[in-house]
Amino acid sequence: MVPKPHSLPLFFLPHNTVLLPGVVLALSISRPDNAALVAKLYKAANAGGGDRINGLVGCVTWRSATDLPDDSVKVATIEDGRVETDKPSSSSALVKVRSRDDRLFYEYGCMARILRLDRTVTGGFQVVLEGVSRFQVAKVTQRTPYYVADVEYFKESTLDSSDIPTYTVVAQLKRLSRELIAALKSSSSSSAITPVPSGGPQLTSNAGALRRLEALVNNSSFQDSGKVADLMVFALDVPVTEKLQFLQIEDINIRLEKAVELLSRQLNMIKLSQKINTSVDSSLSKKQRDFLLRQQLKAIRQELGEKDGDGNDEDDYTELAKKLEAAKLTPEATKVVQRELKRLKRMHPTQAEYQVCRTYLETLAEIPWANATDDKIDGATIRAAKDQLDHDHYGLESVKRRLLEYLAVVRLKSRGQDHSVIEKAPILLLVGPPGVGKTSLARSIATALGRKFQRISLGGVRDEAEIRGHRRTYVGAMPGLIVQGLRKAGVVNPVFLLDEIDKVGENNFHGDPSAAMLEVLDPEQNHAFNDHYVNIPIDLSKTLFIATANSTDTISPPLLDRMEMISLSGYTYLEKKHIAQQYLLPKQIAANGLASGQVQVSDDVLLKIATSYTREAGVRNLEREIATVCRGKAVEFAESLEPPTAAGADKQQTYNAVVTVDDIEKFLGMEKFESEIAARDNRPGVVTGLAYMGSGNGGLLFIEASKYPSSGGGRGGGLQLTGNLGDVIKESAMIALTWVRAHGFELQLVDTRTESPLANNDIHIHAPAGAIPKDGPSAGVAMTVALVSLLSAKSVPADVAMTGEMTLRGQVLPVGGIKEKVLAAHRAGIHKIILPARNRKDVEHDMPTNVKAEVAFVFVGNMWDVLNEIWPETVRPVAIVESRL
Repeated sequence: MVPKPHSLPLFFLPHNTVLLPGVVLALSISRPDNAALVAKLYKAANAGGGDRINGLVGCVTWRSATDLPDDSVKVATIEDGRVETDKPSSSSALVKVRSRDDRLFYEYGCMARILRLDRTVTGGFQVVLEGVSRFQVAKVTQRTPYYVADVEYFKESTLDSSDIPTYTVVAQLKRLSRELIAALKSSSSSSAITPVPSGGPQLTSNAGALRRLEALVNNSSFQDSGKVADLMVFALDVPVTEKLQFLQIEDINIRLEKAVELLSRQLNMIKLSQKINTSVDSSLSKKQRDFLLRQQLKAIRQELGEKDGDGNDEDDYTELAKKLEAAKLTPEATKVVQRELKRLKRMHPTQAEYQVCRTYLETLAEIPWANATDDKIDGATIRAAKDQLDHDHYGLESVKRRLLEYLAVVRLKSRGQDHSVIEKAPILLLVGPPGVGKTSLARSIATALGRKFQRISLGGVRDEAEIRGHRRTYVGAMPGLIVQGLRKAGVVNPVFLLDEIDKVGENNFHGDPSAAMLEVLDPEQNHAFNDHYVNIPIDLSKTLFIATANSTDTISPPLLDRMEMISLSGYTYLEKKHIAQQYLLPKQIAANGLASGQVQVSDDVLLKIATSYTREAGVRNLEREIATVCRGKAVEFAESLEPPTAAGADKQQTYNAVVTVDDIEKFLGMEKFESEIAARDNRPGVVTGLAYMGSGNGGLLFIEASKYPSSGGGRGGGLQLTGNLGDVIKESAMIALTWVRAHGFELQLVDTRTESPLANNDIHIHAPAGAIPKDGPSAGVAMTVALVSLLSAKSVPADVAMTGEMTLRGQVLPVGGIKEKVLAAHRAGIHKIILPARNRKDVEHDMPTNVKAEVAFVFVGNMWDVLNEIWPETVRPVAIVESRL
């Protein structure tokens, strides 16, 4: 804090100048009293052995002639801050000055320090002052050779950041300051701005002053708001009286509010001035501007030596027209392009419609209307494609067979024809659980055909316009995903992967995306696909579409009808072992910085990882576990490369590339999964069923049944169901209970037909894993067997599983998802599976050979066959006769 002296020499400023704290100001010395004051301070500095003036002066503004009071000295002329009276030597004039000298200057001023004293080119002197603090003149104590007065300093208070009104005013001050500086930068009205931050050199360029001022505003703290207000008010082009009013405000909060008021008014004036200038400029005739610009462009081309005609003048219009001509448009597209080119030529580039029309034409030029890649169709096509598919994927015989059939048809139809013209390409739908290789299989198909591959993700698409495109009447309109994919591919016959087609949104207020896909995927319609943005038929018949889905449940029936579905079920452990050895392990060894021979994993180790650390249909988690093992071996290999320390020289071990079964727990931790069959209790009332878990996965569904005495002396037969069961599976339980009660005598549960096997007992059926919702009719057989097992006190073998829907008459109906269920049972260690007789075709045609060799399949037509297969002695002979009737 600068000390407050009782006495301060006064330095008079011109009547149009006000000095504020923090401002650096350069002034010419023309008044004799100012010259005498500066000379004394300069001599004092030299006498002290230095040349720096350290004195403080009080800067006050001299009043103008129109601002002097009537009873003060009559002023003859005011020039450069000099005041000359009518009779300078008159004693009466001196008396008036002595008695009214406070009326000659304003009583509020700013204490300043003299930074520099420079000689001007004219021989005079210029002093550089820096404002320090405000004061008020209390009494003049000396008048010659310069004025000295007693002053009272203003006490600067701190700002309270927790006060909301103060915080708001400070924020508004900074915002208006930034806006004003930005406006001054782009306006010629900044010519009078010359303030600089405290301590900085005097700037002669307005641009430099604005940059300094902007930096101060941006870097100022909350407590520096008063300093920012002083600098900004000094920079404003406002009357000196308002600046003097601002100078004499002692309360900092009131001073900030005054600064905000002045800044807001000045900013509005600048904006109004810019608006008026813009209006004046726009009044210039458009034709005059165009003529002037054309003349300037012509002169520039002549200076560059270019021709002013159609020679080398490749302007944007001509270049666009050539691109459209080279695009080999269809006849219908050619008509549209010619019409749009004429419109574009008539429009001025500044028109809003110009850019819309130009973007549309550029899109048409980038669509591959006739550009196509030649399929690899020759004598070795089928053999090469088979080798490519076998190299990239293990198993998946049905998919490979269908692709080879497609290539064979293409091969036969293209003999003697243009190989690039293949009509009505099939629409393939690969359905399977995650991680079975649907996406990579589509990429291998593109490689086998020699076509370009383009992937389009449909997951989460909720708007029909994302498929068909937006109409050009909308702002920011663009083509749909199909046309954008064609533009990226650059050919008319790529392999399109429509990924996650089962995740397409349903009908909503944005339209139905699934319905929009119908035209894309219909071989009878997609030769004239109409995108809303392009609005010209586009031929998609040469494009090979391959869609992927985890399940067909969410795909609309009309859309599913247009695709040829190929199921990819989960892998067996044997297939997983081969896939890991041939593909996953080499990939992860290279990904972790190791060579092929630096990690050696046997088939037994891979099988152990697959069985004890994964439970999935695909191989993604298996690949993650293999990656963990490779990272662990990378750590061991890196440690073996480091030189041993003196303390651990005897502990240095050589690197062993072989991974054994005993090493698995070291890398992967404890086993995550154990056999469900080994963990299950083999007791009456517990049965292993099979269920489809969704997303292409199957699993085991355990059914547990228990009986307890009826409450309140009831006759029994009550049924309680738990396990988060759906309505359909609850109905299956009720059917099972009714069937068992109706056939208690045949099942040897009672001695006479009139007795009830549930006399005085109620039944409770539970499906474990209660957090998982369960529904469907395929648990009917398992529930019936569980009730018979419970009431007959006979257990079902733990390695036997079953699935099938049961009717009230005891018939076993077929169910879906057989392959997924069987593979899940095989992974769990099931050795016998009871299936409906009408599902025999699913086992014989789609089941892997090793699964059919390791699992015994029993096909049944009714519940009596099921029970005879499990307990041959349970059913009375009369029941067998009744089942055949």
